[in-house]
Amino acid sequence: MFGLFNNATTTGSGSIGQQLQGVSHAVLGTAITAATTTGQQEALFGCGCFWGAEKGFWRLPGVVTTAVGYAGGAIQDPSYDQVCSGRTGHAEVVRVVWDSDRLHFSDLLKLFWECHDPTQGNRQGNDRGSQYRSAIVVHDPGLLQLAEASALSYGANLVARGFAAITTEIASDCVLYYAEAYHQQYLAKPGSRPYCSAQPSGVRLEEFPGADYRLPASVWNAYDWSVPHCVLRGDNSPIVLP
Repeated sequence: MFGLFNNATTTGSGSIGQQLQGVSHAVLGTAITAATTTGQQEALFGCGCFWGAEKGFWRLPGVVTTAVGYAGGAIQDPSYDQVCSGRTGHAEVVRVVWDSDRLHFSDLLKLFWECHDPTQGNRQGNDRGSQYRSAIVVHDPGLLQLAEASALSYGANLVARGFAAITTEIASDCVLYYAEAYHQQYLAKPGSRPYCSAQPSGVRLEEFPGADYRLPASVWNAYDWSVPHCVLRGDNSPIVLP
């Protein structure tokens, strides 16, 4: 469950990352590749096709920016076609940067665990291949501890409800290679093909050691995981707090 991504041979965010310098988020208007500043934190989440996953995260109040890319493999600067082959070792991931005064990492973990089925191994729904595996990547020891604690708690809840053990990989210090520009905030762009392969389990992430949920129930009510392709049906705009 907590097996590390391959991070021994990656050295940078690649040529596409350079091309995206200064590019603004299609919904939030913030720079998608900017480094975190004081009061901000970041993590990478792999939960199936990154189109729908990114939208789920950018809608959370307190998220500063999001971007999609590839992480965990042995090939530097991979293309989408290479990753889709399933032979690079990379997974499709979403970079999430958030305001730590408004959001706690446990809020992000709640969305992560609930928005997909982390027991499916190298697939999510109809999408099959190692590029669709479930994963969390952080660069802070405290966040790593929280991710592992949430996994133990959520995994136990899943098993108690008849699911298999979770297959999520939790790693640290793994390099992100940004995906091509047309993938960034794909579902918010005109002419995009509405698609999301995630199959949420319907099981909620409850309290776990270190959790400090800050978002009210009204935010989570905007995500109805019992509705097929809930992310696609929701508005592109960030959820507004009451």
